[in-house]
Amino acid sequence: MPLIPEEPQIHESAQGPRTAPTPRPVPGPRPVAHPRPGRPGPLRPAPPVQRTPHDVAVAKPAPSGPAAPAASTPTSATPQIQLIPASAEGALDAAEEAVDLLLESGRAPGEVLVITTGDQHPWAAHELSFGEAAYWAQHDAGDDVFYADAAAASRAGSRPVVVVAVNGGSSAVAADALPLAHARAGALLIVCGDPQQINSVLGAGV
Repeated sequence: MPLIPEEPQIHESAQGPRTAPTPRPVPGPRPVAHPRPGRPGPLRPAPPVQRTPHDVAVAKPAPSGPAAPAASTPTSATPQIQLIPASAEGALDAAEEAVDLLLESGRAPGEVLVITTGDQHPWAAHELSFGEAAYWAQHDAGDDVFYADAAAASRAGSRPVVVVAVNGGSSAVAADALPLAHARAGALLIVCGDPQQINSVLGAGV
């Protein structure tokens, strides 16, 4: 009789370990899940690297098409005129800022000519101290921004951009310099000075 109650306990204990396999699959997928997030990590940067050259290649032909007609339009049309209000004392500084913006926007230094109606630009005064031959040789080289006085501007050749600093001088000097600068400018004319004086001169002479 004492053996009979022990037998169901053995069966119950046998049923007990059957429930043990249930926690086993829980740790099983966890180690498998750890390598999975690691694998897509290196794969993600790879596709964008492949996409960027395709995007750049597609973008390159697009601007090249409209660039050609854009370059041809200013040559046939008159140059654009931009007016930067400034006093006679601040006209040269305004012209310098305009030149800096032109260079930052991608203009080559050799494409810019600066004309002053009053005192010479310090660069021009310095270069002229070595003689006019050396001074004009730099103009002919066309490698850098060239600064010229209004009196000598007629000797300067045309450039895509001409900047005029109305930094003094008589009204007659400005009246002569502005139409000349307009004729020398291939695409853009920037005038720094008194708006009323500039508008009166440009309206009559251009």
